[in-house]
Amino acid sequence: MQKLEKLKKVITALITPFKEDFSIDEEKYREFIRFQVKNGCQLLTMGTTGESATLSHDEHHHAIDITVDEAKRTGKNPFVLAGAGSNSTKESLSLCKYAEDAGVDCLLVVTPYYNKPTQHSLIEHYSKLADSISIPLLIYNVPGRTGCNIEPETVSKLAHSKDNIVGIKCASGNIDQISKYFKLCPEDFIILSGDDVLTYHIMALGGKGVISVASNIIPKKLVDFTSIMLDGNWQEARKIQFELYDLFKVLFIETNPGPVKYAAEIMGLMNKRMRLPLTPPLETSQNKINEVLRNMKLI
Repeated sequence: MQKLEKLKKVITALITPFKEDFSIDEEKYREFIRFQVKNGCQLLTMGTTGESATLSHDEHHHAIDITVDEAKRTGKNPFVLAGAGSNSTKESLSLCKYAEDAGVDCLLVVTPYYNKPTQHSLIEHYSKLADSISIPLLIYNVPGRTGCNIEPETVSKLAHSKDNIVGIKCASGNIDQISKYFKLCPEDFIILSGDDVLTYHIMALGGKGVISVASNIIPKKLVDFTSIMLDGNWQEARKIQFELYDLFKVLFIETNPGPVKYAAEIMGLMNKRMRLPLTPPLETSQNKINEVLRNMKLI
């Protein structure tokens, strides 16, 4: 568990590059992983931002293998998380076990989507996963995507009963609920922002960092931002929060990861191809993204 110290500052929710035939572009993915590690970020492969919902299990496995292998090649020993959630506990367990065997450091497991389990069902779901693996697991709460919210009392029960459920990624936008996570969970339970625009607020409560979309395109700036907060320099962090605010907002002007993939393309990092049913942003949205990037001197 010592390596959990790296679950701080910035974990980039990696976007996935696709070739013209929409297969994973392994060469570009490896290049992008090196770019992230060089700028001080840890890695999340196959999160929502990686379009995991439109990849087959074989592709999901392949992306994990690429990330683990390239992370080792960098020589910098970055922390590697893998998305392993599903609305089927059996399917999620299969993804968890594959990722564990592949050598990831931690699993990120979203609350089961669509079928809307109750809170006691969520306890059984996460307990089953935690009991079946030996590596750490982070809960991921994003009810706007899943239609399923995990309540503070539920998180607290899991945190107190399962040693390898080590934290939660918060993307509910509900600061009151997130505050209660801090109140009810153990002191060493790791609470991370899952929403760039709320990272300042969550870290002010005691959060350790962010699983970030924006760091795909501004990794070093996000590392500096979170480092300043961990050092307790809140006045300087407040200035940076306002500097980055427009970017944080515009990257969600349409469904993620459309805007950040478009931004990555015009910044020369990778193309904006996305798998249906997701598509790149409309021209009106592109214009707004362009304006923000120009104002920040990123293009």
